[in-house]
Amino acid sequence: MTRLFDRERAGRPPRVRWALEEAGAVYEHVLMSPEEAAGEEHRRRHPLGRVPVLETDGSYLFESAALCLQVADSYPAAELIPPVATQERGEVYQWTLFAMSELEPALLQLYRLAAEASSDTRAAAERRLADSLSVLERQLEGRSYLVGDRFSVADIVIGGVLTTARRLERLPADSGLNAYLERLDARPAKRLAYGS
Repeated sequence: MTRLFDRERAGRPPRVRWALEEAGAVYEHVLMSPEEAAGEEHRRRHPLGRVPVLETDGSYLFESAALCLQVADSYPAAELIPPVATQERGEVYQWTLFAMSELEPALLQLYRLAAEASSDTRAAAERRLADSLSVLERQLEGRSYLVGDRFSVADIVIGGVLTTARRLERLPADSGLNAYLERLDARPAKRLAYGS
C-alpha cells in the first residue's frame, strides 16, 4: 500500500501527486491537519514534521523531488525516466536538481524578501530568479519538454516550481515558459493533482 501524506495548502505535495497520477499508481492521499502534521506520529515519518511523505509497505521517504524520482523508478511502464546510465537519465537528474537548488530557492528568496529587504537585496534576488528562468527558456527553445523532447519526471518537478512562480506572480507574462507551462497544465494527471 502506498500513502502520500499531505497538509492543506502545502506547496510541494501536488508535484508528488502529479507523478503518482502520471504513473497510474494506486495510492491513498492522506490529508493531515496542521496539528497532525506537527505531532509525534508524523515526526516518525518526517523528522521535521513536513510534507510530503511517501509511505510504501511501511517505509517512509521525504523530499518532494526524491519522491518524484522514486515514483518514476517504481513505475517503469509509465516511462517517466530514461534508462539508468544514459545521457538522458543524467539530464533528468540535472533538471530535477536544478529545480530544487536554483529555481525554487531563487523564487522563495524573492517571495520571503517581499518589501522588507533593501532594494539592492531584492534586485539581486530578482536577477537570480531571472537567470534561472532564462536557463530554462534556452533549454526549451524548439522543444516541448526538457529532456529528449519527451515528457519526464523532470518536467513534473520543474513544472511544479513554475506553477508556484505563476501563482506568486513571478513568472513574467512575456516569458516563453508560459507556453511550456500551458502544455503541462493540459495534462490530465496535473489537473487531478492540482485540483484544477
